[in-house]
Amino acid sequence: MSGASRTIAELLKDARNRFEDAGLDDPAVEARVLISGLLGLSSTDLVTRGNEAVADEQDQAVRAAIERRLLHEPVHRILGEREFYGLPLRLSPATLEPRPDTEILVDSVLEHARRLASMHESIHILDLGTGTGAICLALLSECPQATGTGSDISQEALETARANAERNGLGDRFATVESNWFEAIHGRFHVIVSNPPYIQSSVISTLAPEVKMFDPSAALDGGQDGLDAYRAIAVDAGRFLHQDGVIGVEIGYDQRVAVTAIFEEQGFTLIEAARDYGHNDRALLFQQKD
Repeated sequence: MSGASRTIAELLKDARNRFEDAGLDDPAVEARVLISGLLGLSSTDLVTRGNEAVADEQDQAVRAAIERRLLHEPVHRILGEREFYGLPLRLSPATLEPRPDTEILVDSVLEHARRLASMHESIHILDLGTGTGAICLALLSECPQATGTGSDISQEALETARANAERNGLGDRFATVESNWFEAIHGRFHVIVSNPPYIQSSVISTLAPEVKMFDPSAALDGGQDGLDAYRAIAVDAGRFLHQDGVIGVEIGYDQRVAVTAIFEEQGFTLIEAARDYGHNDRALLFQQKD
């Protein structure tokens, strides 16, 4: 059967054509990401080594991965990892797949984290609902004076986050705790961050299958109005945040006014709002009022 094995270029073409026929978004991009990830090749390799034949087991792995994608499993779920803020992160069924728009929250918080680190020499970060650890680990990688704690209600998510910290050389500055928001949290933090569930319960069933079938529902469902998590965070955050600290949250595109009101009611003031690559409101930063 070895003579029947296809070349890299043939694998790429097959994946692209099948994704296109299925009506998937960006079939060429998805084909490149999938094939390069499965074969351990760079984008340049896909071009310069296109005429190379692949081993039978690699060919079969690609065929199986294409079928999984056609059943709506996201490419990075199939590969088992995704890069976020330059860090390779392992995924698990208990974690959201970190997406580029969440990097906007990291960008916004990072400036304040560095400022606080220069004032205090060292700072501590709390990431509520840490999942893969993406937000906290990105901040730690960019702010060497910081240590971080990632909390989550899922032990599987916490195991994934710890593995990602070790993989990226951040294990000695990252701890985890199983907690429903602040229930098991102790101490105070200079920075509190969260990408909480913020989708209305009634909307979950209408989401793309790539989301509703593969992202954990607990990380998506924000309650009847999508704001339950923000209320839970805002009501207790003041007890765990240093007076000059900041809290940053990711929000849905239409939630800026509502989330701002929730935090203002608990004694916070909005200090920054950031939009994502689609020009939608994406991140809000708050401080405690004097």
